[in-house]
Amino acid sequence: MRSVRARAALGATLVVAVALVAAGLAVLLVLRSNLTDRAGLEAEVAAREVAGQLALDVPYARLDLGDEETHPVQVTDERGRVVAVSDDLEAITGTGTTRVTPGPTASTGPGTHDDDDDDDDDKDRDDDKRDDDPGRGEVSSDEPEFSNGTATVDGDRADYRFAAVEATTSAGVTLTVHAGAPLAAEQEAVGSVRGAMLAGLPALLLVVAAVTWLVTRRALRPVEGIRRELAAITASQDLGRRVPEPGSRDEIARLARTTNETLGALETSVDRQRRFVADASHELRSPIASLRTQLEVGAAHPELLDLPGAVADTVRLQALAADLLLLARLDAGERPGRAAVDLGALVREEVSQRTGDRIPVEVSVAEGGAVEVSGSRGQLARVTGNLLDNAERHAERSVAVTVRAEGGDVCLEVADDGTGVPPPERERIFERFVRLDDARARDDGGAGLGLALARDIASRHGGTLTVGTSSRGGAAFTLRLPGRS
Repeated sequence: MRSVRARAALGATLVVAVALVAAGLAVLLVLRSNLTDRAGLEAEVAAREVAGQLALDVPYARLDLGDEETHPVQVTDERGRVVAVSDDLEAITGTGTTRVTPGPTASTGPGTHDDDDDDDDDKDRDDDKRDDDPGRGEVSSDEPEFSNGTATVDGDRADYRFAAVEATTSAGVTLTVHAGAPLAAEQEAVGSVRGAMLAGLPALLLVVAAVTWLVTRRALRPVEGIRRELAAITASQDLGRRVPEPGSRDEIARLARTTNETLGALETSVDRQRRFVADASHELRSPIASLRTQLEVGAAHPELLDLPGAVADTVRLQALAADLLLLARLDAGERPGRAAVDLGALVREEVSQRTGDRIPVEVSVAEGGAVEVSGSRGQLARVTGNLLDNAERHAERSVAVTVRAEGGDVCLEVADDGTGVPPPERERIFERFVRLDDARARDDGGAGLGLALARDIASRHGGTLTVGTSSRGGAAFTLRLPGRS
């Protein structure tokens, strides 16, 4: 099942089905319990009425057992022998004994006497009763025992709830009265409710599934629009297009906005890559063409070969290729190392190796402050070299390098006394292959990759590279990196 709508509808339907079944079972159990308790109460009342008669020593044959069809009664003695039953009771279960015929003691129950006894015996018995009468019998006040069973009355078999109540006669004989109440009403009510639930459950589940399907379809409609637009963008390769953003403020709207932001970043990246390839091709074509021309002239006329120029073009081509390779690695997400680098020592080393600079460089490293940072020594050396190259290209008489600690950061500042960078151009100079008007000569101004490389490396190291105005009147480039903790 690949459709989200179908899975959502099925899931919601299953959840509702389980909830309804559980609720239905609970309702049926509560209903059955209540109706069974009511039947038990009726049986208890009927049993206590008969037990009360036995406590009054009413003879078994004269017991009023009530309506035998609605409340069948069975009376047993201490030995489990049946002493009295309802009229027309043909069979019974669930009362401890299935006998429905009274035994011989039934004719001599409490309050009865033999017709053959003479008047003297009656007189003696009355005297004994007056002397030894223990008093009136009693009905047990304990909670009766309940059980379910069946009874056949006048040929009709039915289920009953039986209550067992004990009664003690005045002679100390304990009898147990089992009286039943029919469970037909309980069974009919439970059956009716169960049938209604079984009939309504499929219809209700169908409604839930349909509503979930429609609601999910409406909720996912913007997603389908986003998918279609992305498919169209993929087919056309037009990254300038954007997916529709719904007016809601839900997750789908945020998804659309994030998708458009991703498309915008991708468009910018692709445009930047295209410009990079075009500019790199253009920058490489010039030194390669110049070098080829010099080599062809040298091959035809060795005396005209400009060997220093050829070497210079080769060096320039090598530097440009190295810059392009480093940019490609940075764009691919290469992360710098985490080695400890002493920025002050690194600056002194770089300056000491620049013996051919036309302007001397002043180096100032703050004393007493930690100037160590974490990163790649080679890449940080490339940043320092690029900043010094830029300063040497534009300075008139002086270049100064300062390394200091500020708070938890380490700052490297390269300042010159040249013409500076106009404020509108201070961000553009960090773009790749960008040269200002006064540095467009390729022989003097380079390819325009040095500052772009420096800022990319600074960003990869968690720092920043900015340009401002120095106290000498020229430009001041400030590299700020997190200090090593």
